[in-house]
Formats: sequence, C-alpha cells, structure tokens
Amino acid sequence: MVAGAASSQESSSVPVLPATPLLQRTALRPTFRVGDFPTLDADRPEPDGPPGSSAAADQQQGLVKRSIIRIGQDQKHLYRGPFEAHNLKWDAVILVGTGAFLAADRHIENNISHSNFTTYQAISDTALGGLAGSAALMYLYGLKDDHSHARETGELELETLVNTFLIYTPMQLIAGRQRPDEGNNHGDFFKHHALNTSFPGGHAMFTWAMASVLADEYPKPWARVLSYGAAFTVTFTRFMARDHWASDMFAGTGLGLAIAEKTFHTRCNPEFESQCKHHQWWWKPMKIDTQ
Repeated sequence: MVAGAASSQESSSVPVLPATPLLQRTALRPTFRVGDFPTLDADRPEPDGPPGSSAAADQQQGLVKRSIIRIGQDQKHLYRGPFEAHNLKWDAVILVGTGAFLAADRHIENNISHSNFTTYQAISDTALGGLAGSAALMYLYGLKDDHSHARETGELELETLVNTFLIYTPMQLIAGRQRPDEGNNHGDFFKHHALNTSFPGGHAMFTWAMASVLADEYPKPWARVLSYGAAFTVTFTRFMARDHWASDMFAGTGLGLAIAEKTFHTRCNPEFESQCKHHQWWWKPMKIDTQ
C-alpha cells in the first residue's frame, strides 16, 4: 500500500487505482494457525508446583513400585531357598548348631554373671549405632557425589534390612520364647506372641545382615574386620547382658548372614570391586527379574 501511494506521487501519468480493490489485493493473510499454539487441556490442568515436580513425583513412585516388586521377589526366594538342594548343607549347619545350643542353653546361662549387664548393653548399643551409621553415611555419600558403588551399598543395606525384618517378625510371633530371666528361667517357647521375645536374637540377626553387605561390597581386610567385629561385639555383649540364650544368638547370626548373602548376590553389580564376581563358584544367584 505504501509503495503504491509513493509511486502515484512520483508520476502523474500513472493512474491512481481505487482504494478498495487495492486493499483487497494486498491484504496480508495470516501465516499461522491457532492450532499451532499450545493450549491447556481442561481435563488435565497444568500443575501449580515448580517445573519438574511432576517428573520427580513419577520417579519417586517408580522407585517405590520397583522396591515393592524386588522385596516380593526376595521374600519368595528366601522362603523357598532352604528347600533347594544347594542350600541343604547350610541348613544342616544352622539346624544342628541351633539344636546343640538349645540342649546346652541352661548350662551355659548358669555360668553367665548377673553383674555389669548395663555396661554390656551400652557397648552393644555403641557398636550397633556405629554399624548402622556407617551404612547410612555410605548411602548419603552415594546420593550426594553420585558415587554408584556407595549408593548400591546403601540401597542393598536397606533392602537387606527389610528382608530380614519380614522373616524375623513371623519367627518372633510363632516362637514366643522367654528370655533367660523370665518365667521359670528355662527359656520356654510359645509363652509370648509379640515381637520383643528371645528367639531368634534380633540384634544378632540385623547386625550380621548389615555387616555382611558392607564386607561384601568392600572386601578390604580392614573393612571386613570392622564390620564383622562390630556384629560380633553386638552379639556377644547382648548375650552377656542376659538378653538372649546362646541358641538365640547362633540362630540369629546364621539367619542374618544367609539373608544378606542371598540379597547381595542377587542384586549386586559385578562391575564394582566387590565380592559380587568372586564367589560365583559356590554361590548360586537367584534367576529373577531385576527391573
């Protein structure tokens, strides 16, 4: 339009075209479509949270779902494990050892002093706190610095503890054993139906499970001495404090080690400098979906 007006001013010989046809011929057509612009779906309004909050929530839900699936798979194979042929030798060790200690429990307990039990309990709590704190620090270190080996250690520690708790709980409810200074001091079974009973020894079961994962993830001599040393300290001092019978602590130790080894060798990454790729000649890992 401007060019047409300018040319009519420069030459009087060029006839001036009518305004209306010019406007009709030179009118600009839109080069966009309304559909090209993003619109909000009325059924799915935009979240009010910060960018990425929805993705973070989905990721969290995925982690929870994956953990539930993994724990379910672990429990199925842990309960089925004692009946597998390659585990029969370990079943015999735990059953025969527990039976022998059950027969000797009262004789052993009669030779344990009733003094200094508070000191033993304090030592046990310190060793247990150090072991649990080490596992927690490993997990936090892995999250902060993106250290995949440390993160795996923390995740397997947590998964092992959950697996241990889910086996420890029904055994406590079923056994219902009295502690050394309860009832007639005979350690009778089926007297209590609660979680805080004598068999199996919970402190031994959980600490040996934690120590085994740490020792397998970092098989350095000093790391194995510290982790297994802490577990032995907790087990021994709880026994000396007369919280458990000898058979309780033996069974708890065996079960904790078995659960930890099964969980570790199922979920560990053989690319790390750990025991994951070294003990395959005697350990048969579970064949399950690890997604």
